[in-house]
Amino acid sequence: MSYRIALNFEDGVTRFIDCNPGEKVLDAAFRAKVNLPMDCSDGVCGTCKCRAEAGAYDLGEDYIDDALSADEAAAGLVLTCQMVPSSDCTIAVPTTSAACKTGTSRFKAAVVDVVPHADAALELKLEALEGAPAFLPGQYVNIAVPGSGGQTRSYSFSSPPGSDAPSFLIKRVPGGLMSGYLDSASPGQVLELTGPLGSFYLRAVTRPVLMLAGGTGLAPFLSMLAQLAQTGSAHPVHLMYGVTRGADLVLVEQLQRFAERLDFFSFTTCVVDPASRHPKLGYVTDHLPPEALHAGEVDVYLCGPPPMVDAVRNHFSAVALTPANFYYEKFTPNAPASAPQDLAA
Repeated sequence: MSYRIALNFEDGVTRFIDCNPGEKVLDAAFRAKVNLPMDCSDGVCGTCKCRAEAGAYDLGEDYIDDALSADEAAAGLVLTCQMVPSSDCTIAVPTTSAACKTGTSRFKAAVVDVVPHADAALELKLEALEGAPAFLPGQYVNIAVPGSGGQTRSYSFSSPPGSDAPSFLIKRVPGGLMSGYLDSASPGQVLELTGPLGSFYLRAVTRPVLMLAGGTGLAPFLSMLAQLAQTGSAHPVHLMYGVTRGADLVLVEQLQRFAERLDFFSFTTCVVDPASRHPKLGYVTDHLPPEALHAGEVDVYLCGPPPMVDAVRNHFSAVALTPANFYYEKFTPNAPASAPQDLAA
């Protein structure tokens, strides 16, 4: 039995390696041809210092305090030359993937189905052709658009990690490159995906969690919730899902199923359009329940367009609330300004 170690580099690239029982992470990385930072490899210099964001491990006692202090170890910092995992782990590496002589992975998947949600969104359902892709819940891939001359679009997984049926929730954009392709895509067509990418992913749940989704920014949260459905949570998780129009509220039935299955999970939806008959009108910041903020003792995850990210940050500042951790992903254009654009989600 080996443990799966996710190495997340500061440029957003994630590389997964296998670590054998009793093996140190640095040795496992070198075996996988990933050159993690190191100098002495004996727990003396501290060059290999990283941050463990999830998982169980042992650091032993064969390192000096100058390389890793007791306070640093208590805060989750590790020396990969001493770290011996006893479970799957996620490690943040404070350098780029290129500096470690590694890079993104590519895999192929076949189209299974494209499910339209009126004029709001499209669900792209795939079948991985080379085994289940490895990723952290919340991460995204770049998908090459067939017939576009190599152009790509970025989308977050909505499927659970470890599934060989990756799926994505994609905003429908009139004239958009990916939207146009998906409107005529046929089952069996093969797509090339590059990733996983991104530092927006679910960390170990050690306190209450507040998830804020805007539009198709719901996608990464569906993946996170699928992961939490497997691992459970000792802390409450609340999702606020805000959209512009009522028609943009998609996959609410999936959220309802999660709420019925998971006693720690609840969610709220809201619609900006004042003509909507939705019971909660306005922006997410208009409906943040105080009890979900836990007086700041909360980890906040936000995925939405830049105005939403800015509005939430300004709201927290206005109410003098500083979350314990605040992770966010902004939708950004994926095409030149002169061309039709799809927004990443």
